Amino acid sequence: MLLMTCLEWARWCGIALSEREAHYQQQVALRPAYQALKKNLAGHYRLTAAIEDSPMAGPLEAVRVLDLTTMVAGPVATRMLADQGADVIKIESPSGDLMRHFSPSRNGMSASFLSCNRNKRSLAIDLKAAEGLAIVHKLIASADVLVHNFRPGAAERIGLGEDVARAIRRDLVYVSISGFGDSGPYANQRAYDPVIQALSGLAEIQTDRDTGRPRMVRTIIADNTTALTAAQAITAALFARERSGQGQHVRIAMLDAMIAYLWPEAMPSLTFVGEERDPSASEIGPDLVFATQDRYITAAALSDDEWAGMCRALNRQDLIADPRFKTAGARSRNAVERRGITAAELEKWLASEILPRLLDNDVPAAPVLSRFELLQNSQVQANHILEERESLGFGRVRQPRPAARFDRTPAAIHELAPRLGADNAAILTELGYSGDDIARLERARVLHKQPATTPRE
Repeated sequence: MLLMTCLEWARWCGIALSEREAHYQQQVALRPAYQALKKNLAGHYRLTAAIEDSPMAGPLEAVRVLDLTTMVAGPVATRMLADQGADVIKIESPSGDLMRHFSPSRNGMSASFLSCNRNKRSLAIDLKAAEGLAIVHKLIASADVLVHNFRPGAAERIGLGEDVARAIRRDLVYVSISGFGDSGPYANQRAYDPVIQALSGLAEIQTDRDTGRPRMVRTIIADNTTALTAAQAITAALFARERSGQGQHVRIAMLDAMIAYLWPEAMPSLTFVGEERDPSASEIGPDLVFATQDRYITAAALSDDEWAGMCRALNRQDLIADPRFKTAGARSRNAVERRGITAAELEKWLASEILPRLLDNDVPAAPVLSRFELLQNSQVQANHILEERESLGFGRVRQPRPAARFDRTPAAIHELAPRLGADNAAILTELGYSGDDIARLERARVLHKQPATTPRE
């Protein structure tokens, strides 16, 4: 009976709302009934078949996320949520996210921004204006998650601290992403990916063995690792809320995320207190990139069977029983010599000859592809990793599909990234603002919008 009442209520509310907002309100209305049903099931968290089998655009459909983050870590985290069906509203300053101005662009859309912010809606607003802040406060009332990456104390200063947000929405999942955390000597410093690579030990891990000079990984790995950590933490907090009915504050520091990511492989020798050893001692060998006669490849033989397979592929069966390499421990102790022999043998072959031999002997191996080559790689094509779509505003666009593939609630690319402020009117209309109200806020420069030379898809 409670479920039917909530459904009817949502249906009547939907009369005056957009289809998207009506569906969102319906899902919100169901939450109290969902909590009551879970209690009645005495700990069994399973809904009726009718609810379970209802069509969904993605596993996070009807979850509303307010995204106040900029650059990469936060936007990529919320993009993952948007790919999985969440209604992500990107709240930007009048000048927009700085990423809008980086990398190659087409018709005013940056390629990097597009990749970090697809499937989102954009609200460009002046938070320093009282009416602008009031709009965001109204949005918080309908939000499930608020994410920002302000430096410690900044959210409180502009009126968006946790206390203010939680007074509006008690069960809000409030997420703050920072470089270094809320305390400590680095807490108030700006943090970019290279800084985190330097402090986390990653740059030292990448040290050039010939010169001793630390090196950076040439991708923003700290940003992307933080994004993955944040997206997982947000969904975990939402799951916890479904069980308890309570929101919480989730704090994620880039430094924390990167050290946690690196530790199992790069720092295991620091694990046992009092028996620490130099982690770099096992990293003195060359990278597992080998030259053949015509191109670079990689090949790795960790187990005894893989080592034997590599020896057979190279026609060096004599190395299988060599005491220097007979066991995994021996191969580890003699890693430099082993890799040197492997490199010398591989240089005798064409890649097209040795790669099939390695694979036939069950040795993990692959060519080192250029980024242009991966577009035509047979495995990339077989997995349908890259999707192309035609956009009225930006022409033909290529994007990697969401990596996680759900068989019942599929994640998908529904829309490309929005132009700055493209959804101002729609979002404010959902909040009950009239056309005259919106026009007045535009004239007062509370709302901002990027002109579009051609319609957005």
